Amino acid sequence: MAHDHDHDHDHDHDHAPTVTADSARRVKLAMYLTAGFMLAEAIGGWMAGSLALLADAGHMFSDSFSLGLALFAFYMGDKAPDKRRTFGYQRFQVLAAFINGLTLLGIAVWIFIAAVERFTQPVDVLAGPMMAIAILGLLVNLMVFKILHGGDQANLNLRGAVLHVMGDLLGSVAAIAAALVIMLTGWMPIDPLLSMLAAALILRAAWKILRRSTHTLLEGTPEGVDVDRIQTALEDIDGVVGVHDLHVWGLTPQDPLLSLHLVVRDDISHPAILKTAYARLQADFGISHATLQVEGNACLTGGDCAEPGSVASR
Repeated sequence: MAHDHDHDHDHDHDHAPTVTADSARRVKLAMYLTAGFMLAEAIGGWMAGSLALLADAGHMFSDSFSLGLALFAFYMGDKAPDKRRTFGYQRFQVLAAFINGLTLLGIAVWIFIAAVERFTQPVDVLAGPMMAIAILGLLVNLMVFKILHGGDQANLNLRGAVLHVMGDLLGSVAAIAAALVIMLTGWMPIDPLLSMLAAALILRAAWKILRRSTHTLLEGTPEGVDVDRIQTALEDIDGVVGVHDLHVWGLTPQDPLLSLHLVVRDDISHPAILKTAYARLQADFGISHATLQVEGNACLTGGDCAEPGSVASR
């Protein structure tokens, strides 16, 4: 018996980036503020002999770099798909976030190493200049945080930038606390000690960014998408015998894509089944880009599948 099978695509292939012009403007302004103060803090930290300030300046350098990457990723995401990259350039945002996470990791390791050296070879710290620079840094970081926090927090790069700035805020608070302790007690080890605390917080932020960006780069299922629910919803459609070879991934965490095979009865209209399935995916799961293949028998074209009606492996 011949089995008709169709390979159809949803025509609403919206690959436009979710990054808004407002988010790009916020990132650009934050980058200018961060880069400008980073230079001042590095000079001040070197003159005051404060590792806490130098560590915060290093983090702010990482921030400036990451914000620049995020801005470049936004612009790359605006580029239209071409013959070499048919999905466009949105995935560059995820790659930039991964690099940001690695940069944070490197900064944290450097702070730990420098702090250990300071414990073995103490350095006198000028508490007055350290306090003034740290307070100014806190104000700048608060401004940058407010600018970025008003943007699209669903975007991986913008969210990563906010995490960077939160680390900077904690670094400024640590520097203020260290300067205060030195002014009141003269106990110099507080400077590298609080630097190590800041490094631990930076490591935590780096882990979050690396974990999420790596998951996306490995074509992992986007957060909030329940594969079992999708399969159940499609199998409940009248005329569908089974679902197999189901894959869900994303160009970015907020842009899910789906492909699967639908096994249907021979007496069912394939266009009607496709229309119902696409509508359900869009309405119930927010998936607007899907590739569905209709089959009269399971596994006509191979793939990762099981018998009709059973739970398919994925």
